[in-house]
Amino acid sequence: MRRLTSIALLAATLALTVPAVAQVRAPDGAPNPTASSVNEEMLFKQDPKIHGRISIPNATAANLIQPQGREWREFRESWLPWIGGLVVLGMLAALGLFYFTRGRIRLEHSEESGKKILRFNSFERFSHWMTATCFIILSLSGLNYIFGKRLLMPLIGPEAFATLAQYGKYAHIYLAWPFMLGVLFMLVLWIKDNIPGKIDWIWLKQGGGLLGDAHPSAGRFNAGQKMVFWMVVGFGLAMGATGIMMIFPFAATDINGMQIMQVIHSLIGVVFIAGILAHIYIGSLGMEGAYDAMGSGEVDLAWAKVHHDLWVKEQQAKTASGPQLGRGQVPAE
Repeated sequence: MRRLTSIALLAATLALTVPAVAQVRAPDGAPNPTASSVNEEMLFKQDPKIHGRISIPNATAANLIQPQGREWREFRESWLPWIGGLVVLGMLAALGLFYFTRGRIRLEHSEESGKKILRFNSFERFSHWMTATCFIILSLSGLNYIFGKRLLMPLIGPEAFATLAQYGKYAHIYLAWPFMLGVLFMLVLWIKDNIPGKIDWIWLKQGGGLLGDAHPSAGRFNAGQKMVFWMVVGFGLAMGATGIMMIFPFAATDINGMQIMQVIHSLIGVVFIAGILAHIYIGSLGMEGAYDAMGSGEVDLAWAKVHHDLWVKEQQAKTASGPQLGRGQVPAE
């Protein structure tokens, strides 16, 4: 009897123990619970983000980890500085090589030298310089975002760099608006003169007078200037759209979209800067007499006939048929 009681007690103990042992098994049935415990990789397979629980209204703060952030950080810290450095420094090197091999394009003197013709009126020059000034400051503050902590902070120290970067951020945000306005002004003012045509293809095939001594015919804007115009309009609008989405974060997209906007904004920005460096070179050091067009608004008549002969003929035709010229313009006769 006593033996039967012991066997009954042992059976009861086993019956109570087996469920307890079963409870320590992993959810997927694995014998070792730690072998299939919840880890980061498993969570990423279930959802592209790891969420937490918060009590504040900002729901985006609940995102603890999202893998695209690592990809963006890799681009921001590794790829972008290399891309930006190669594009901008590469353009400067190319312009320097062109200058020392081709030299400056000199003003060709003739009996018409000294006579002036109005090329851009005051509002056109205002729109250009407002946009250009904003672009320079936006470019410097943007380059500081990419290279500042690597190149500038070791020279001036972290406190001074933090102050400079903060003011650069303010300048970047507030000057973006007049820059975008200037782009719209130039689009309205000059789009009719920047429609590509057959004459532009001829200009390109002849190297635009940059690779030889011949100067192909051109209207008010040659093919090179038209390329700059459409670059400014296209890149300017793209930079404005992506910039607005970053100024007002999460208004139209989530954190992944914000990261994509930053990638697009920065890549367009460095290419934009390189293109404008070439434009600045041609409009100042590269070609004698070119700066006057946006300086005083008037250019030498001989210069205009060499570089924009078709446009000069149009202006002469207007002068011959009536007073269509702007105030202060000398007839091109």
